[in-house]
Amino acid sequence: MSSSLNTMKALPKLSPPFLLPLLLHILFLSFLPLKATTSPAAQAEALIAWKNSFSSRPPPSLDSWAHTNLKNLCNWTAISCNPISKTVSQIDLSNLNISASLTQFNFTPFSNLTHFNLNANNFSGPIPSAIGTLSKLKTLDLGNNLFAQEIPEEIGKLTNVDYLSFFNNSLSGAIPYQLTNLQKVQFLLLGGNYLKTPDWSKFKSMPLLQYLDIFLNSLDSEFPHKFVSGCKNLTFLDLSQNSLTGEIPESAFTNLGKLQYLNLSNNQFQGPLPTSFLKLKHLRLAQNRFNGPIPKGIGLVSGLQRIDLLTNSLEGEVPSSIGQLRELQYLDLRNNSLNSLIPFELGFCTNLTYLALASNFLTGELPLSLSGLTNIVELGLSGNLLSGPIPPSLLSSWTEMVSLQLQNNSFSGNIPPEMGLLTKLHVLYLYQNKFTSLIPSEIGNLKDMVDLDLSENQLSGPIPMTMWSLTNLQSLQLFSNNLSGTIPEEIGNMVSLATFDINTNELEGELPKNISLLTSLQSFSVFTNKLSGGIPSNFGKYSPGLTNVSFSNNSFSGELPPALCSGFALQALTVNINNLTGSLPECLRNCSALSRVRFDGNQFTGNITNAFGVHPSLEFIALTDNQFVGTLSPQWGKCINIKDMRMGRNKISGQIPPELAQLTQLHYLSLESNEFSGQFPNGIGNLSLLFELNLSRNHLTGSIPKSLGTLSKLEHLDLSDNSFMGEIPIDPGTFDKLTTLNLSHNKLSGNIPEEIGNLKLKFLLDISSNSLSGQIPSDLAKLTQLEVLNVSNNHLSGAIPSAFSDMGSLISYDFSHNNLTGAVPTRGIFRKAPANAFAGNSGMCGASEGLTACSSGKKSNMNTNKILIGVFVPVCGLLLIAAAVALILVFRKKPKLLYVETKKLAFTMRVTDKSDVFSFGVVALEIVMGRHPGEMLESLLEASKTLKGNAELLLKDVLDQRLEPPTGELAEAVAFVVTLALACARPRPELRPTMRYVAQELSA
Repeated sequence: MSSSLNTMKALPKLSPPFLLPLLLHILFLSFLPLKATTSPAAQAEALIAWKNSFSSRPPPSLDSWAHTNLKNLCNWTAISCNPISKTVSQIDLSNLNISASLTQFNFTPFSNLTHFNLNANNFSGPIPSAIGTLSKLKTLDLGNNLFAQEIPEEIGKLTNVDYLSFFNNSLSGAIPYQLTNLQKVQFLLLGGNYLKTPDWSKFKSMPLLQYLDIFLNSLDSEFPHKFVSGCKNLTFLDLSQNSLTGEIPESAFTNLGKLQYLNLSNNQFQGPLPTSFLKLKHLRLAQNRFNGPIPKGIGLVSGLQRIDLLTNSLEGEVPSSIGQLRELQYLDLRNNSLNSLIPFELGFCTNLTYLALASNFLTGELPLSLSGLTNIVELGLSGNLLSGPIPPSLLSSWTEMVSLQLQNNSFSGNIPPEMGLLTKLHVLYLYQNKFTSLIPSEIGNLKDMVDLDLSENQLSGPIPMTMWSLTNLQSLQLFSNNLSGTIPEEIGNMVSLATFDINTNELEGELPKNISLLTSLQSFSVFTNKLSGGIPSNFGKYSPGLTNVSFSNNSFSGELPPALCSGFALQALTVNINNLTGSLPECLRNCSALSRVRFDGNQFTGNITNAFGVHPSLEFIALTDNQFVGTLSPQWGKCINIKDMRMGRNKISGQIPPELAQLTQLHYLSLESNEFSGQFPNGIGNLSLLFELNLSRNHLTGSIPKSLGTLSKLEHLDLSDNSFMGEIPIDPGTFDKLTTLNLSHNKLSGNIPEEIGNLKLKFLLDISSNSLSGQIPSDLAKLTQLEVLNVSNNHLSGAIPSAFSDMGSLISYDFSHNNLTGAVPTRGIFRKAPANAFAGNSGMCGASEGLTACSSGKKSNMNTNKILIGVFVPVCGLLLIAAAVALILVFRKKPKLLYVETKKLAFTMRVTDKSDVFSFGVVALEIVMGRHPGEMLESLLEASKTLKGNAELLLKDVLDQRLEPPTGELAEAVAFVVTLALACARPRPELRPTMRYVAQELSA
């Protein structure tokens, strides 16, 4: 323009008649460059350049876009031209599967473009801001592509657009408020992206907008009622599948008198349901948090065709006013808390094809008025409290029915024979009801049936022969009934069968051989019946899709079919509790998808060392109660998802592989009653999720690792019947949840840890048949919930703590065959002591079986010539000698006492505060023996080392030989005193009683 103006200044003055033509000529010349850029040739070059930038080969339909065809631009595929200017007005590349971007598209030559449609391709990258130069554009459809990044603000310059679609892309960022500059837009599609909440306050109303779709984005604000209510011509509004919250104001739809379709599903709206929908046809508010009742006024929205309110918190009744909605075709009120009868008026909605009232609290019987639903195709009433029979008149009217789901109710009576009239049925679910009697043979008329489930009722009698002719049936589930009879060969007619489940019935006989020909079979379950005979040898051979097989709890015999797992797709195989023999199928090793395996309770043999491979999905494996041999492969350590491993009661040998420590998901490990040897497997103490560990009845040796105590979830530990040695490894703060502990029949030694009293043991504490010594800790009395206690067959000494009397939950206890002394407590649980619970404790007395009655408060069962005194029996007591006499003797015998104390220090290398008890013991023995006891104590100590604590001596050899031997009660009293004196003279100070305790015992 500037060059044109300079030209005008150089011209001579002209009269007005000549001036106007000249100005027009100059204006024409100024537009020549623009015309050049929008010429057909320029457009053709731009389109060819764009085509050449496509990242995939252009479709053959675009072969017309070529330099050899420049003059035929208006005839190119996907191109339409303005008939006057012959320039491009429309580009429609929809549904051509093009992979490209818009960044390589030159927008400049297309200023006259009115329609730009790239729908349903693979365009990616950003939407260029240059798109805002297409000022004459009326239709812009970029939907169903892969465009990303933000919507450019320049879109707001396309003020002539009436159709705008960015539907189903990967656009992000906030919705630009500049979109509301497009006041001519009637259709705005933004759904299926990742768009975020904009500043709704900047949005203008769009009075011409009819169709607004922003579903499946990332909006998280409250309902944008100000903007929406300003779009008065809206007929379609979809904000579903976002995260919009809050209540919806009543005024939000007051101005939307033309609204016909409203979808706010899958958000987080709450409060009462919105109303004021005068012309609404589709109301979809599913999967929110709306609460309160369904408004009775819903029946006034006479044009409603679809109501979708599933999965909210609606309560109260199903309003009878719904019966006024004569155009209603679809009603879904599932997954709420509605608690009324099914309204009689619902039968007036004669156009209903879909009715879903499942998962509520509806009660009562089916109203007979529902026979008016002659167009019903799908009916779902499952998961309610409905009862009574199914009226035959209803079935006679529902001949268009394709899906009937009445499961999880309390329907009763027989299944009406009229069920056979529903010849279009594909799905029939009647499971988990109270139906009785026989399965009607008329079900065999339902030739289109695909899925039939009558399980968990009280049906009886044989499976009708007509049912075996349902050749389209893919799933048959009849489990948990009282069905009897056999499985006939006609099962082979069910060529489409994929799922067959008749478990937990009374079926008997053998499996027909032609089940092997069911090539579509995926799941086969017959467990818990009375079936017998062999499993057909070809079972699985022609069913490569088998994933779940269960023959459990029958009387099958013989070997497993070798091709059972030939498809290698097995996920669950359970054959437990049968009479099966032989080895496992070789194909099992290659079934990498296995998740659950049970072979337990059979008579399988063979070597399992290499029977299994690596099964990364395996969670449960049970081989218990068979005759397997071999060793456990280290490969088990690669089955990293095992939670439950049970291989007990076989003949498996070798060491427990340390690789089991890699099974970090393990909850249950049971290897009991095998031939395992070696030490406790390393790393088992690191299995932090372990709940139960049973390694009992093997040949394991070494010590029990302390790391077991850190297993915070361990509740049951059984290491009994092995050869474990050392002390019981229980420290403060360990075994937090242990309720059962069995360490019996090992070679454990040392004292019983008093920390056991701090555990939460409830069911069993069994440490019997070991070499434990010392006193029974009184802290064990803290186990107030313990039911069974067994400390028998050890070398325990001392008295049974009286606090045990208060262990009220204890129903069984055994203290027998130890070196316990003193009287059996008589309170609480000891009032009715079990027989022989205290047998084999020569120093005890009481009323229990195997013990003599206590005399003069001192309990023993001895006579002078045959009483055995345990050298290390943990008995508390010392002869209570008059203080004066004791002191005189102590000082008079000081040299010898010093000698004894010297010997004591030589034994222990420790000086303690129990020297007074030791001295009293020495004095008491000296009085009884008539000589100093030093040599006797030293000789007994050496003997005890040799005999592992079982050194014994006769009372007659201890007493002063110059005196007459005592008899009767006097003999018992003397024996009691000698026993207590020996206890006080133990070489280990920590095993001696205190003086307070001695005084209390002798004064009792």
